[in-house]
Amino acid sequence: MDENDDLLGPLDPGFAGRFERDTRRPACQLYLISPLDVGGDFTQRLARALDAGPVAAFQFRVKNVDQHASARLAEPLQRICSDRDVAFIVNDSVSLAKRLGADGVHLGQGDGDARDARAELGPSAQIGVTCHDSRHLAMDAGEAGADYVAFGAFYPTETKATRHRPDPSILSWWTTVFELPCVAIGGITPANAPPLIAAGADFLAVSGAVWNAADGEAAAIGAFQAVLGTA
Repeated sequence: MDENDDLLGPLDPGFAGRFERDTRRPACQLYLISPLDVGGDFTQRLARALDAGPVAAFQFRVKNVDQHASARLAEPLQRICSDRDVAFIVNDSVSLAKRLGADGVHLGQGDGDARDARAELGPSAQIGVTCHDSRHLAMDAGEAGADYVAFGAFYPTETKATRHRPDPSILSWWTTVFELPCVAIGGITPANAPPLIAAGADFLAVSGAVWNAADGEAAAIGAFQAVLGTA
């Protein structure tokens, strides 16, 4: 937790249980994150996943690959998303997002400032910021012009190393106080998603539960859509 959160006072963990979503706020949606390996038949796998049910956004997340190789990997995936009206978001790299003409970029706390990203990518870019378990970081991101904030990891995950574990009540607090959308991330499956949806998440960011699903990515998307009530 950011030390400045102490100035905001303790967050009541019972808040999530009392939370009631404003009916004017859109229902929770799915935000799909790529595995690190997007080679081979991944283009077909992505198409099957996106065709299985509504997905709001797809985040292209690869590591230890130079920008030229990343761009080659990203371009066919970007076309698949564009054909299905799914936002294509680049993880970490403003320069790659600009090169691709992506719909936006997702920034970790060490990946730069949302203001700088806005200056590079323009007013229509979707800029998201990882805020871990910190209300202070989320408010800073909002003031810097982010389009959404992401909290997590809510559950154990093998997708990336994590050391923050927020309570779902942070979603309830954020959604009650701010109009800016919030994303719940970290180890989310169809089985453990309902408390996060009930707590006020605007998006569920999912990866391993889809790409590692025993029944395949299409079935996993279908399972999430059933939980979201969009199946």
